[in-house]
Amino acid sequence: MRLGVLDIGSNTVHLLAADVHLGGRPLATTSDRTVVRLMRMLTPSGAIAEEGVQALEAAVAQARRIAELERVDELLATATSAVREAANGPEVIARIEAVLGQPLQVLDGETEARLTFLAVRRWFGWAAGQILLFDIGGGSFEMAAGSEELPEMAASVPLGAGRSTLMFLPDDPPGEDAVERLREYAAELFVPVAARFSALPRPDHVVGSSKAIRSLARLVGHPASGWPGSERMLLPRASLGSWIPRLARLPASARQELPGITPDRTFQIVAAAVVLHTAMTAMDVAELEVSPWALREGVLLRYIEDRTHAG
Repeated sequence: MRLGVLDIGSNTVHLLAADVHLGGRPLATTSDRTVVRLMRMLTPSGAIAEEGVQALEAAVAQARRIAELERVDELLATATSAVREAANGPEVIARIEAVLGQPLQVLDGETEARLTFLAVRRWFGWAAGQILLFDIGGGSFEMAAGSEELPEMAASVPLGAGRSTLMFLPDDPPGEDAVERLREYAAELFVPVAARFSALPRPDHVVGSSKAIRSLARLVGHPASGWPGSERMLLPRASLGSWIPRLARLPASARQELPGITPDRTFQIVAAAVVLHTAMTAMDVAELEVSPWALREGVLLRYIEDRTHAG
């Protein structure tokens, strides 16, 4: 069976098509991304501007065409924080559904965290023991932890890379004072979250799963030994911290020349680095491992299991 997951996020609209079967590993056949940067298209009232809605409609229409060309049997369409929190969210959802020709599932932050954790658990396996997950998107930062297939605890914090850039680092380059204000704000938001998660056992593995974290790992990290797969990287907190002042001094045009920093991430990568470093500090994490599987794979896995149980 060929399934498609359409992930409508704050920064991109991403279609993943994969061949799946119960008990097997999803085998990706197609991946198509359109950069929309919705966080830059918000009105003062918090609504997505007409320009942004039209960009979404065009990206969704393109994804639907590709899904049809790829002979996707079923398309699972999801949206995350940018659509979820927009002042005109219901109108935007209705317009997206009209283009899709099917319902759109709007995920809350904790559901995002739980589905991403499921994907990470499957990738690392039961032997990984207690896992602590970090995932940073455009609008929100998700955390989850546990030793089972689904997390014992999950949380979502409004510290996504796009949101944090607009709130604290709008200038290019942002400069160290602005970076410090973001760091202080993030540290304050992480205090109650860290207190909750500290009640759980110490993690055997700390994992990061988003595109921003993969970009940062390619910039400052190094390959992980003992785990299969070319995507596996370690991201040390100390190395990340030493890069933040350098990133903050560089204009966006220069950042995209750095290893691992793609043009669609260059504006947000400083905020992503600051928020991730602050989260690692709050949770006393020295380094994390990068997982190639994330939310989209979690949506696929959950759908396969739900369909099997229903049958």
